[in-house]
Amino acid sequence: MIAAVASSKTDLPAPTGRNSVRIIAGAWRGRRVHFPDMPGLRPTPDRVRETLFNWLQHSIADARVLDLFAGSGALGLEALSRGAREAVFVEQFPAAARSLQEQLVRFGGAAKGRILGMGAARFLRASGEPFDLVFLDPPFGTNALAEYIPLLDNGDWLKVGGLVYLENERVAGVPVLPAHWELLKSKSAGEVGYHLARVNGRK
Repeated sequence: MIAAVASSKTDLPAPTGRNSVRIIAGAWRGRRVHFPDMPGLRPTPDRVRETLFNWLQHSIADARVLDLFAGSGALGLEALSRGAREAVFVEQFPAAARSLQEQLVRFGGAAKGRILGMGAARFLRASGEPFDLVFLDPPFGTNALAEYIPLLDNGDWLKVGGLVYLENERVAGVPVLPAHWELLKSKSAGEVGYHLARVNGRK
């Protein structure tokens, strides 16, 4: 059984200006998302998020969204700010999951966001309703996209016509996609490569 993280404000790391990112647009525009100082927790840069959500501007309203390696939750929170109907955040590290729960409560978005304290592989091997949009932004240096793209596809986690955002190291190039996925956009900024794909059918 998949359980959501309980809301708790005890033992949360104190927010700092260094460990925060800004919501770019929407109902929570300008609000700061704070996150704990943890190895490997690397939010998508502001410049990349701005470009990404320009790509998605006509696909966010009323969407059901999955933020698979949530970390700070910046991508899922930005989607909720811009009108997504629901966001599911998957985060295996308890400190990051608790911090993200606190952000949702502080923003008044707890009714639209659900945080699951588990690893991405465990989540994808379960079953559930498909999503309109998935953010797939695993830690760098692990070649994780090669593992998680097939898990995402085999589990039918995306609706036909659904979108997948993929982020990796720029030097890794465009990730290998299933035959029925279409690459729509691909750019890089600094060390980050980022890509948008659409699912055009079932496997």
